[in-house]
Amino acid sequence: MQNDNNTNATPAQSRKKKWILIIGAVVLLLVAGAGVYASHIYNKTENIVEESHEEVGRENETSELRDVSVDPVEDNVSVLFMGVDNSEHRDENASRTDALLLATFNKDLGSIKLLSIPRDTYVYVREVGYFTKINHAHFFGGTKATLQTVEDFLNVPVDYYVRMNFNAFVEVVDALGGIMFDVPYAFSESDSDDNKNAIYLEAGYQHLNGEEALALARTRKQDSDVERGKRQQEIITAVAKKATSASSVFKLGDVLDAIAPNMKTNLTFDHMKSFLAYGLDEEIKVEDVNLDGVGTRHEDGLWYYDVYEENRIEVEQELRQHLDLEIEDEGE
Repeated sequence: MQNDNNTNATPAQSRKKKWILIIGAVVLLLVAGAGVYASHIYNKTENIVEESHEEVGRENETSELRDVSVDPVEDNVSVLFMGVDNSEHRDENASRTDALLLATFNKDLGSIKLLSIPRDTYVYVREVGYFTKINHAHFFGGTKATLQTVEDFLNVPVDYYVRMNFNAFVEVVDALGGIMFDVPYAFSESDSDDNKNAIYLEAGYQHLNGEEALALARTRKQDSDVERGKRQQEIITAVAKKATSASSVFKLGDVLDAIAPNMKTNLTFDHMKSFLAYGLDEEIKVEDVNLDGVGTRHEDGLWYYDVYEENRIEVEQELRQHLDLEIEDEGE
């Protein structure tokens, strides 16, 4: 008659089996927990997008530069990211945009082009019928006037928008535990509550919290509006990389909590899911695009950024081509 296996097992073997069972149970709990967490994040994101949804108010909710409506699931589309300056505690609909970044997405190429539009860019604002700084468009007519102004200036359709205020930016960076960034020079800047020189940073590669990252994104004391736009592109890329890193998986709930009360968008949840393919593609190409020009003081005494028309046309054609749209002959 054979002895029972447990009877023959040495103490060391028994302990080993015990630890295997414990480790297995922990792994199962982690997997189950991850599944529950993923489901929680999915549902939370869906609710936030639904609560943040706000249409533009355009005819058929489609760009004037589109013959037909588009869908990011099937088409190449553009998204305008708007950072709203509410530092003076104004109504967001009566605030200026402190950052404007237009992103075009090409599904076939698996690429994104990101254009930073300097806030002082001298443009025609149809809402008021005269030329002024592009960041004033939001003050005059909110999201609709901003999208309209960008389209009139670039002759590129703006299909979707995401509007966030400074609070969202600060809280998202903090929720991620901050970002690492190479600060180009030492400077002092106001914080998000407009406390003058409340933020001071030395030059060099360092860890930045939300307020510090915002100060770096806003400052232009030692360079230009164009250089600030380039920094904003780099900062957004740094935040995106941190948000999609493995270390940030269990921070996504806090990130969503930061975004929820501070965002408006005309994207639906299904739209947003379609952009997931870009985020999951390790070969995705993100190319920064910039507008060349010169800063000058006009007769009204204000400082503007005058974009070189030749460069504006080049950018227009580059973005239209990326969206697979017809390239118009500017000479006609």
